[in-house]
Amino acid sequence: MSNAAMVALYARVSSEQQSKRGTIDSQIAALKERIQADGAQIVEDMCFIDAGVSGATLVRPQLERLRDAAALGAIDRLYILAPDRLARKYAHQALLMEELSACGVQVVFLNHAIGTTPEESLLLQMQGMIADDAERGVMQSYAAQLVA
Repeated sequence: MSNAAMVALYARVSSEQQSKRGTIDSQIAALKERIQADGAQIVEDMCFIDAGVSGATLVRPQLERLRDAAALGAIDRLYILAPDRLARKYAHQALLMEELSACGVQVVFLNHAIGTTPEESLLLQMQGMIADDAERGVMQSYAAQLVA
């Protein structure tokens, strides 16, 4: 029996246009490169990719599949490019991080190490709140364009 950790990756882009431009492909490539650099391997079934799905909702097909796999204990380590790829709303980020932690999943963000100090936790929270605020700003601009 192998002692190798079961790793997974989660990638997401919000729009079909981003998906077509290849931004999802660059996320996946960066995640796979990091996984390999960490000496791990990933199987295709552990690649959870939501292309063209908003991070403002928790109802995402691959996120739901990821959460199910985590609950079953099938994932030891999860790689994600950045906290806003996991969720755009801070409350959702906090909920998902707590849920994954309770399932024994170690989350690795490529652009932000998850710290152990209160200051590092605060930085992650602030990044989540900024992403949440940015999402609201985009939606307000979009709504204003529709009205104009």
